[in-house]
Amino acid sequence: MTTKSTRTLPAFDPLQVPVVGVDSHLTAVPPADLAADALRQRFRLPPVWSPELRTEHKFSEREPSHASVLIPIVLRDQPMVLLTQRTAHLSSHSGQIAFPGGKADATDVDAVATALREAQEEVGLPPSSVEVLGSLPHYTTGSAFIVTPVVALVEPSIQLTPNPDEVAHVFEVPLGFLMNPANHRRHRVEWEGASREWYSMPYSEQGIEWFIWGATAGILRNFYQFLRA
Repeated sequence: MTTKSTRTLPAFDPLQVPVVGVDSHLTAVPPADLAADALRQRFRLPPVWSPELRTEHKFSEREPSHASVLIPIVLRDQPMVLLTQRTAHLSSHSGQIAFPGGKADATDVDAVATALREAQEEVGLPPSSVEVLGSLPHYTTGSAFIVTPVVALVEPSIQLTPNPDEVAHVFEVPLGFLMNPANHRRHRVEWEGASREWYSMPYSEQGIEWFIWGATAGILRNFYQFLRA
């Protein structure tokens, strides 16, 4: 009889892991390129590019599962990205900053359908208020989720109803902040004889710091590379 490993992430506080670099030498995406029409054009005629990050260091032996997340860009005076903080009791990625999203369901016709369904279930975002632009390449998490990031524009008049079982907080971060690599911090931690590196993009608002890191920051970094390609 064989026994599957139940490895988990090492017990570390990501806020205490040293910053090994900040990419302030790279160019930010210009504000004009973050406008709705410019984003539509970028997905309509995508550039030749390769994502910087595809697969995280594996820490789970569970069978891979397909999932989708929605990157909702709210069309305010300056475009804003809607994010959530997951509740502390969830079985995976509890307490972390995340995009609305989750595992694919057998009834979902494709990755976009998964992202829209999950966003409606988690934060009450109606699909009728969403304009899907396209998808970014798969991002495989250390917990064995093969994630399709779906980028969409969202009407600013939305009235959200977060699911308290899954979402502790809903907040927005300026897209310009996230698409400026001066705000991209690189971290490194040693684990099982190897270095694990990841990005963070901490954002402070009204005395609260939202610590965006891990898969969410990695997907945002790929989105930056897509817009700068």
